[in-house]
Amino acid sequence: MNAKAETSDACDLRFGQVGIACVRVRRVDAAALCEELERRVRAAPAMFARAAVVLDLSHLLNLPDDGAVDALLEAVRTAGMLPVGLAYGTSETEALAKRMGLPLIAKFRAAYEPAAGSPAPADEPAPSGKAKSRESAPAEPDLREPILSASAAGTSIGAQHHLGAVRSGQQIYARDRDLIVTGAVANGAEVIADGHIHIYGSLRGRAMAGAQGDEKARIYISDFRAELVAIAGQYRVFEQIPDDLKGQSVQCWLDGEKLLIAKL
Repeated sequence: MNAKAETSDACDLRFGQVGIACVRVRRVDAAALCEELERRVRAAPAMFARAAVVLDLSHLLNLPDDGAVDALLEAVRTAGMLPVGLAYGTSETEALAKRMGLPLIAKFRAAYEPAAGSPAPADEPAPSGKAKSRESAPAEPDLREPILSASAAGTSIGAQHHLGAVRSGQQIYARDRDLIVTGAVANGAEVIADGHIHIYGSLRGRAMAGAQGDEKARIYISDFRAELVAIAGQYRVFEQIPDDLKGQSVQCWLDGEKLLIAKL
């Protein structure tokens, strides 16, 4: 036993796909940020309480100073979430992360280094009342639109198939391709794809399509009972499934920044 202890490594280090949410900061207001995140945690505690999050500062006109960022991080913690790093951005963001002792999460490439010192592009302002438009009746999806894999513009890589159920706590990730699940996705399970997701069973857990930002990705579900669905980072959480969608065959897609769901 002593010989085994002397030759054993202290640990193993591996990389894998992990579920991390992104908090995109629109203005430097720690109190408002805390209030908004607390509201999200109260609405879906099973989803967001003690959730690991990345802070995205790329949509601010100016990068905040260290003190302001520290206040934002504390606001996230106070709201009940756990900040684990900053989203990848400019060299100034990298220097800030080093000073704050935080990692840059390359999965979230929020704003690439501007060329020739030009400023990073900002988001276009959202139309007035857009936040309320989610409650309006969704536009009818165009079912004639061809369904292409995430790699249609590149190599002809096929969809990834998962035969059978996805158990609670299990995560399936289809990198650079679509994902097809032939069984049920249990509560607490996650299915993620860079392309489309097709679930030929009940979805009781979480489904996230367009994981690398593909806004044309869609999710198709035979039996809708989801905890969460997301496309290209836009998500909807369900503490209770609407009666007209519960147990139905549905598809999910993006219309601008609105995630829409309709029966098939």
